[in-house]
Amino acid sequence: MAIGIVSFGGYVPRLRLQRATAEAATSWFNSAVKAHGRGERAMANWDEDAVTMAVEASRDCLTGIDRGGLRGLYLASTTFPFLDRQNAVIVKEALNLDDGLATMDITGSQRAGTSALRAALAAAANGPVLCVASEHPHNRPGSEAELQQGDGAAAFLLGTDGIIAELVGSHSIAVDFIDHYRGAGREFDYTWESRWIREEGYGKLVPQALKAAFATVGFKPADLAHFIMACPFKGLSAQIAKRAGFAETAVRDNLGAVMGEAGSAHPLVMLAQALEVAKPGERIAVIGFGQGVDVLFFQVTEEIEKLGPRGAISGWLKRRAEERNYTKFLWFNKLIDLDRGIRSEAEQQTALTNLYRNRKSILGLVGGRCTKTGTIQFPKTPVSVNQNDWSVGTQEDYPMADLSCRVMSFTADSLAYSPDPPVYFGTVLFDEGGRITADFTDVDQASMEVGVKMRMVFRIKAVDDRRGFTKYFWKAAPAVDVAVTRGAAG
Repeated sequence: MAIGIVSFGGYVPRLRLQRATAEAATSWFNSAVKAHGRGERAMANWDEDAVTMAVEASRDCLTGIDRGGLRGLYLASTTFPFLDRQNAVIVKEALNLDDGLATMDITGSQRAGTSALRAALAAAANGPVLCVASEHPHNRPGSEAELQQGDGAAAFLLGTDGIIAELVGSHSIAVDFIDHYRGAGREFDYTWESRWIREEGYGKLVPQALKAAFATVGFKPADLAHFIMACPFKGLSAQIAKRAGFAETAVRDNLGAVMGEAGSAHPLVMLAQALEVAKPGERIAVIGFGQGVDVLFFQVTEEIEKLGPRGAISGWLKRRAEERNYTKFLWFNKLIDLDRGIRSEAEQQTALTNLYRNRKSILGLVGGRCTKTGTIQFPKTPVSVNQNDWSVGTQEDYPMADLSCRVMSFTADSLAYSPDPPVYFGTVLFDEGGRITADFTDVDQASMEVGVKMRMVFRIKAVDDRRGFTKYFWKAAPAVDVAVTRGAAG
C-alpha cells in the first residue's frame, strides 16, 4: 500500500531581523559574527512561539481539506513552550479537530522533525495524519547561532489517498554523536568545535546513512532531482551531495540568507519549499541530522498538479517587514528584561477549569449559529443575539477562525501594557455575520483603518510569569495575500 504526502504547508514570521544590526552591536566582543552579518533571519513576534507557528503551518497545509477524517497529529520541536503539557493537544484544539485523535510531541534532537515525519508516515497506514515541525530557536546574544538560525514551521498531511509525493524508501541510524546539547534547566545550547562536527559528524554519518538507504531502493543518487539537508556549515551540503553522487543542481538552497535555519523543523521547511516546484516523477531525498541520521526518499506523483495555491514557504517569505532594532529582538526573545512599568503587574493567572470548559471558544474560536434564524455570534450562548428573535437553545457550533473579516473599529492604546506598544485592539466584523472584540497583531499605524480586511490568527495573549503559563487566544491580523501557485514559486 502506497503511503506519502497528501498536502503541505508552511509558515514564516513576518518580521526579518537585519543581521547587520546584530553584527554591529556584538562584533566588538565576538569577531566571529562578522562572517554572518549579511542577509536577514526570520524573527517571531513577541506573541509567537513554536505552538502558534505550528498552528499557522497546519492551517496552510489543510487549506480546502476536510479535517474530520484526521486520525493523528505529530508535533516536533526542541523549543516547546511547555515541558509537561502536551503541546500537540494545543495545536489540535486550535485547529478544532475531533477529540478522538492520537497526538504526540516529538523532541530531544535536531532530527526530531524528520523522525516525526517517519513515525507519522507509518501511522498514516491507518488513516490521515498531520505532521508538523516548528522551531523558535533560543540562542545566547552575540553568538554565531543567533544569526544563523531563524523561526519557522512546516506541516504535512500524510495518507494513502491523493498522494502527491509517495514515500519510496527510508533509513535511520542512531549514534550518540554530540555536536551540541542543552542540559535540563539550561537556557542555551552548548556547542562543540565546528571542525569536529563538520568532519566526524556530517562528513561521516550522513554518507553512511545514505549508503545504507540506497541499498534498500532501486535507484541511485544521480536519479534524484532534489537533495535536502539542513546544515549550518556553508557549502557542506553540496560537498556531501557531490561525494554521494547527486547532481549539483539537485542541492536545495537552505534559505540561510532570507530566513535562517529553523532547527529541527528546517528539513521539513526545505521539503515544503521543494514541493512548491517539484514535477511529477521527480525524486526527493530528505536528510535529518542529530544523534544519528534520518533519510527519506519521496517520488512526486501527478496528483501534485491538483494542489491549489497556498502560502507554503515562498509565500510567507514574501510577506516581510524589516526589523533593524536589535534591542527589540532581544526583548521579544526574553534575552533582556526592560522596565515594564506598574501597568504590567496585572494578575495573569488562568482559571484552568474555565479554560477546559470553554476550550472550543478560547483555543478553537468556535462561536455559535442559530439554527432557527441563521444568526452567527461569538461567543456561543444559550440565547441567540438576533434582535428580532431571541431564540433559546438553538445554537450549534460554528468555527470562525477561517472566516474573513474586516475592521469595524479600532484603538491604539499607548498607556496599556504591551511588549510591543501601542496596543492595537478593536471590533472586527465577519463577512458571514457576527463580530468579536479582539487584539490586533502584525499591524502598524499606516496599515490600520476602518474596513481593512483581516484574518484571525492564533497567538499568545499573555504570559503568566509567576507560574510559567502561556495564555493563547485569537487575534486579528492584516489579511495579506501570501498564496503562491505551484510551479511559480521557488
